[in-house]
Amino acid sequence: MTTSARHATQPDRIPLYAAEFAADPHAAYEGMRKVHGPLVPVELAPGLDATLVIGYAAARRILNDPLRFPADPRVWQQHVPATCPVRPMMEWRPNALRSSGAEHARYRAANTASLEEVDQHGLRALVEKVAEAAITDFRTAGRADLVSQYALPIAFRVLSTLLGCPDEIGARIADGMARIFNTTDAARGNEILTRAVADLVTLRRHQPGPDITTRMMSHPAHLNDHEMGHQLITLYGAGIEPLTNLIVNTCRKLLTDEAFSASLHAAQSTVRDALDEVLYTDPPLANYCITYPSYPADVDGTLLPAHQPVVISMAACNNDPDLTLGLPPDALTGNRAHLSWSAGPHTCPARSHAYLIAETAVTYLTDAFPEMDLAVPEGELRWRPGPFHRALTALPVIFPTSR
Repeated sequence: MTTSARHATQPDRIPLYAAEFAADPHAAYEGMRKVHGPLVPVELAPGLDATLVIGYAAARRILNDPLRFPADPRVWQQHVPATCPVRPMMEWRPNALRSSGAEHARYRAANTASLEEVDQHGLRALVEKVAEAAITDFRTAGRADLVSQYALPIAFRVLSTLLGCPDEIGARIADGMARIFNTTDAARGNEILTRAVADLVTLRRHQPGPDITTRMMSHPAHLNDHEMGHQLITLYGAGIEPLTNLIVNTCRKLLTDEAFSASLHAAQSTVRDALDEVLYTDPPLANYCITYPSYPADVDGTLLPAHQPVVISMAACNNDPDLTLGLPPDALTGNRAHLSWSAGPHTCPARSHAYLIAETAVTYLTDAFPEMDLAVPEGELRWRPGPFHRALTALPVIFPTSR
């Protein structure tokens, strides 16, 4: 049996939505690699087939080949019901993430130009202000959940401020986005999200402000209201859940990796080093960067079906033994060759902003509570199921109260 035939008829696709996968994805990737090599038959939801790319070299070739691997899912989604739990994370939208060619260039130009005007010094001051407000709420309690009480409020409030979004609209956006990422009530989440961003667009059309939304509206791309709504969905999708999880996963590393924590306190490592190591080993968006080949595409002798999702596993690719073989233990420190920001034409345009927000948030927390510890044994931490994210349900901590 040929490789392509074996891949096409494989009956036992690996369910990425299962709680077992979320509990220990790295063991799952290792098992996948032994059986399937760099291209793995998976299910993103019950009955929804896809190919997961877990080889670093293959992933880079795919990400840099938008002609064979376009990001437009419109043919694929014709056969996927609206009730599919992962469809809102994958379906076509008039934005840079789900477009190719001239459309992609137009949308990306508007996004990039609007993001580039964000003042980095002002952004750092904003994060510090929001972090201080979050810490004030739990400083005297001696304990906190860093997901719901720290990382999520920071990501939500900072992004809403940058986008000129009032709290009431922002709360609806956060609710809709959480439902979509959790894939438990995704269709309803998509509905809530779409209505909320439409309200934000209407508000900023009538009341322009010094924010990303207003700048994007005035960009020469001349985005209409429908297109504007979907640019905002993309920014919120990239700016709340993944950023929250990057902050949380980095805090988890500092709380559980004694050697790295000691190195940080001795000024031998930095919070930026911790962020990069997390982006290598446990990226907050573990599996995504989805493409939909227009024709059957041969990759390393395996024929990938036309119009079936090809999902890049940033987590598995970053830890590909062919990439890391022979490297010293500290090789990941300061190394940013990982795929966690994607690669090629769809590389994240806001990575400098995300780095700054996450680094500032983690630094502010560790300075405020240098004696912080986990409130439960590490083995009791639980990961949220879902094919795309790497997200803890909670990160409970304890610390001495202020006197």
